[in-house]
Amino acid sequence: MDIKRFDIYRKVPKDLTQPTYTGAIISVCCCLFILFLFLSELTGFIATEIVNELYVDDPDKDSGGKIEVTLNISLPNLNCELVGLDIQDEMGRHEVGHIDNSMRIPLNNGDGCRFEGHFSINKVPGNFHVSTHSASAQPQNPDMTHIIHKLSFGDKLQVQNIHGAFNALEGADKLSSNPLASHDYILKIVPTVYEDMSGKQRYSYQYTVANKEYVAYSHTGRIIPAIWFRYDLSPITVKYTERRQPLYRFITSICAIIGGTFTVAGILDSCIFTASEAWKKIQLGKMQ
Repeated sequence: MDIKRFDIYRKVPKDLTQPTYTGAIISVCCCLFILFLFLSELTGFIATEIVNELYVDDPDKDSGGKIEVTLNISLPNLNCELVGLDIQDEMGRHEVGHIDNSMRIPLNNGDGCRFEGHFSINKVPGNFHVSTHSASAQPQNPDMTHIIHKLSFGDKLQVQNIHGAFNALEGADKLSSNPLASHDYILKIVPTVYEDMSGKQRYSYQYTVANKEYVAYSHTGRIIPAIWFRYDLSPITVKYTERRQPLYRFITSICAIIGGTFTVAGILDSCIFTASEAWKKIQLGKMQ
């Protein structure tokens, strides 16, 4: 039994084929088109895509119920000896004058202060605020005008394809506000997970913010102003997963590109050749 009988790609002798200028042009265009689509598919295969999903969960269960916070804020008209950080939450935490992992840098020849702090909060509603509450002697008229350089939660995600509100208060400028006013920033914190190609996960937090400015009074007189950050956590977690196109899908796309292009080009060439031959016969008929 001759195995060549099973050949479905039968070869036509070269002397039975006829090359044409139209076929050559279509062939060159066909090859260029295939090359363009191949490079496009190859770029898509090499590049990674970010897929996001939403679910209800506490993603970072190994954190011990804590969220790391980074705060960087400048108060150009308040002395560093008066600036302090206070932390409160619904679990009963009430810390006045938090100083661990914090730094106060004098500004404007000591008249102002830049506060940089790194601390943790519990995963329950609460607040932290910059104020003069921890000062040994309260100033008469503390000036709480400020600029927020950074307020972020969790790990820093340096991923170009993700554009989230991880530092929504960056650049918030309240220098032109009432010096005696308090400022309330209401934060809604959204847990965020990023999983790379290796399966490693990083945990961060996005947040939305609303703010108000007011001068508070009680029956004893004006209340000492402060910069409040009141936060609550969303039960919805956002997950970003880094993925790459599977190899089999890439091979399928390449086969479809090559086969489809050659088929369409062959039909086009056949139509042009048939029309050309018919036109020649018509002309010969007229000449006779």
